[in-house]
Amino acid sequence: MIESLIRMIASIAIATLFCAMTEKAVGAMQQSGYKNGTFLRWLKRKDNMFFNRLSVLALCLALSSAITALCFSFLGEQLALILSAVVFAGITVFYLVSEHKYALKVPAKATGRYCRLYGVYFLFTACFNYAFLALLYFLSVWNGSSLYALIAYVPFAITPAILPFLLILANAVTGVFENARNRKFIKKAEQVLNEQDMIRVGVVGSYGKTSVKNILATLLAEKYSVVATPESYNTPMGVAKTVLQMQEFPKVFIAEMGARKQGDIAELCQMVKPSFAAFTGVCPQHIASFGAIENVFAEKSEILKSGATTVCGAGLKKWLVPESGAIIVDESQVKDLDMQATQTSFTLVLDGEELPVTTKLLSASAVENICLAAILCKKMGMTNEEIARGIAKLQPVPHRLQLIENGGVYILDDGYNANSKGAKEAIEALARFAGRKCIVTPGLVECGVLEESLNSELGREIANAQIDKVILVGETLVGAVKRGYLSAGGQEENLVQVKTLQLAQEVLKNWLVQGDCVLFLNDLPDVY
Repeated sequence: MIESLIRMIASIAIATLFCAMTEKAVGAMQQSGYKNGTFLRWLKRKDNMFFNRLSVLALCLALSSAITALCFSFLGEQLALILSAVVFAGITVFYLVSEHKYALKVPAKATGRYCRLYGVYFLFTACFNYAFLALLYFLSVWNGSSLYALIAYVPFAITPAILPFLLILANAVTGVFENARNRKFIKKAEQVLNEQDMIRVGVVGSYGKTSVKNILATLLAEKYSVVATPESYNTPMGVAKTVLQMQEFPKVFIAEMGARKQGDIAELCQMVKPSFAAFTGVCPQHIASFGAIENVFAEKSEILKSGATTVCGAGLKKWLVPESGAIIVDESQVKDLDMQATQTSFTLVLDGEELPVTTKLLSASAVENICLAAILCKKMGMTNEEIARGIAKLQPVPHRLQLIENGGVYILDDGYNANSKGAKEAIEALARFAGRKCIVTPGLVECGVLEESLNSELGREIANAQIDKVILVGETLVGAVKRGYLSAGGQEENLVQVKTLQLAQEVLKNWLVQGDCVLFLNDLPDVY
């Protein structure tokens, strides 16, 4: 009985240490969308040393436990094992402290699901510890050898290497409950939407969704009360959370709609039932999930089947058939385009009337997004004067080619998940600055079989833009960027490769001077 109580206390104490030192893994699981497959790809990634460090820890614990117990065997079996346990705990605490140097770039958010997963993970770890310790105790008693008893607990040292798989198991178990809970939550939000007399607007596309959503919200606010899904909330849960948190219901509700698998857009359309929609375009951004760009278009174009009045980006002209009923942005609706380093001016043509506008948004995509949003607003009953007032109030979306001036140095923050089209325009925006220019990038992701070619093309574009300093971050994607850069005549002495964004920032501190401009292109989350 006493032995069982001691094992229980020890199991809980060790589980506390183990779960604390693998907090990064739980955060990575959150970034993976609680998908075990994505988490495993992060765990197995060749430049990810997390599992390697756990394996080294397991080896150190095994050796130190065995050596300590054997060295102090002259004190008696019980005291030798206690000293061995102290060494075990000490090394684990040391590892826990040192692991803080490898914090996630994107900190974990203590959401309800995160906390529930952490709780179940802790429970599984404690139970595993207890069962393993009980088994080893039984084997020690069964063997009867005092020498064997001293090293009987050494196999327990492999536990750190098992922890990620206990987390995967905990996620699989909690997922059953979470998925059922999410469906109920989404159904409730759908019911609330059905009961309200709101104009619903959906925004879909491979790129520019958040930007178009924010432009629409700013323009429509000149005439209507507006609520839009915040940040990059574009899943059924994100939309549902926005709906259920509304204190008052607006005249217009804008829902950003993302897709990682077939059926996502149809599910969101069923939930929101949009009467108007913006379809920005498609690119190879999600080929890793859908297999081919044709499949990406097929998924995104579910919005056209919803019955919503849909305005589409100019790039979709080649994809759409006349029977789709979509309204396509025409390049002739933008005249006198003047793209400068810190602002963009152009004339917007709406129903034959010319509207001269100036905006802080900097890329050609921003101009198209404004045009798309303006046409949709016109369809929703706004006047040209209201639209023009809204355009004048537009501000850059954080981390989407956002211009920041700091001590005479210009920063183009395009850190949100970049696509090939947006990356090209970000480089063009960087090239418009007069001072020295630098780009910091880890490359492009979610491009599937095209990842190598698109990152090589990115390297060529950087070389052709004659950027003064190129800092490549990481190891998995930047090889193709480097090859493309050098093949296009890029100067190797201008190229630096570092493992982390923090190291890139150290390079910048020693390089940047007043008047320089640096572009941060695609600051990837940890799971890439």
